[in-house]
Amino acid sequence: MTDDQVDEFYRRLSAAMPAPETELAYVNAYTLLVAVVLSAQATDVGVNKATRALFETVTTPAQMIALGEDGLKAHIRTIGLFNTKARNVIALSEMLLRDFGGEVPRERAVLETLPGVGRKTANVVVNVVFGEETCAVDTHVFRVANRTGLAPGKNVLVVEEGIMARTPKPYRRHAHHWLILHGRYVCIARRPRCYACPVEDLCGFDQKVMIMPG
Repeated sequence: MTDDQVDEFYRRLSAAMPAPETELAYVNAYTLLVAVVLSAQATDVGVNKATRALFETVTTPAQMIALGEDGLKAHIRTIGLFNTKARNVIALSEMLLRDFGGEVPRERAVLETLPGVGRKTANVVVNVVFGEETCAVDTHVFRVANRTGLAPGKNVLVVEEGIMARTPKPYRRHAHHWLILHGRYVCIARRPRCYACPVEDLCGFDQKVMIMPG
């Protein structure tokens, strides 16, 4: 994509979704952090089902520690890798309480020191909670960036850096969500909905699907 095409790409996505938001359900910064940790290799829908009852009574690190690992597992058993995730959530809750007064730190590098928190999770938290201009690259963002030619790269860090470098300033705050939602609902993996894509003419993908199935 040329710079002008990138600008038009975001202009159209922003026109369709002026205020995009995460599809993960959360109550506060802490519950968002927990939800994002749980969402690794899982769907937002699946995580939301598992945390609906959990977040009715557990909204702080202290409450999570009181619930305990076995209690947490009972809530998240339907989520993949729930044993490891439960262990990490309890451990990060203990660290938050011990080292940060129970508050979620706003620095990405500090967040990455928490158990189970990698760069992607930290990027989501600082973007959604603290309004930082970051882009968490999941499978959807990675696919859209490479398919369209927005920011091609062979690994997530290269793609992340490319997206942040090429995204015009007015769009950086929400670029993460526009790209995720576009990849989740339009630029899907197996049969992309190019026939319904608002940016199809800007996209460099050479295997476009222009006929609606059925």
